[in-house]
Amino acid sequence: MSSDATRVVTCDLDFEITEEARFVFQLAPATSAGAFVAEEFEVVSGESERISPLEISGPHGARVHLVQAPVGRLRLAYRAEIVVGVPPTSEFPATTQNLGAGEAFDEVLYLRPSRYCPTDRLVGFATAEFGASGQELDRVATIVDWIRRRIEYLPGSGTVRDSAEDTLLTGMGTCRDFAHLGVALCRAVGIPARFSAVYAPGLSPMDFHAVFEILHGGRWFVFDPTGLAPRTAMVRIATGRDAADAAFASVERGNAQLIEIEVSAVVGLSLPIDDHAALVELA
Repeated sequence: MSSDATRVVTCDLDFEITEEARFVFQLAPATSAGAFVAEEFEVVSGESERISPLEISGPHGARVHLVQAPVGRLRLAYRAEIVVGVPPTSEFPATTQNLGAGEAFDEVLYLRPSRYCPTDRLVGFATAEFGASGQELDRVATIVDWIRRRIEYLPGSGTVRDSAEDTLLTGMGTCRDFAHLGVALCRAVGIPARFSAVYAPGLSPMDFHAVFEILHGGRWFVFDPTGLAPRTAMVRIATGRDAADAAFASVERGNAQLIEIEVSAVVGLSLPIDDHAALVELA
């Protein structure tokens, strides 16, 4: 396997906990992302007390880590080196195939409105703007192009409460907002769509990144309306209905404030160029 297939991803988080807290972390690459060459996950409470995260399996290969931490400082350091296969790309859609039970449920689930993607409130706009019939991939391409032209990418502009509807009304947002709007508009015109959090080599400034995927011909193809990083270099972390299912860190109980975050993601040798006309699948 060439060095171009290597991905090295890191994440450092620093929290101040004011009330004993239970954390849910989703920052390790999904099991489908590739073969793990090396992985380190260190969680330190206070000055030196190490905590062992409890790992559980999430949907679509996601790895969820649970941490119970006392009042004080909590520092987390994650590092992984993985070797990925060449992400499947295609200039032509796969032929439509009969869906199995799992795929059929995904199709139903990812057409429904969700917390940050209130599809039912956008149907009128979406069908008027993009139509409710015709070639699916053409409509998706039109939606992605519309978002790129009409929505301003503005780091720091969104809040955790903003939905796709807010992004549509304000005309600005972050990668999270772009992905939510892509998901919502696709669902509104009858195309199953889901939200994915990824590591994105080439992203600047570096951070966690958000994209969306659509179901076509039994396969999930990834789209990034921001166009800020090549899709073939991305590493899947978590996937779900929207950001509520894919947050890199959340507090179930207690109270904690994120003090600092540092993320990195690099490829082995050279960063690929994204052909925006190609269909790409995340591993």
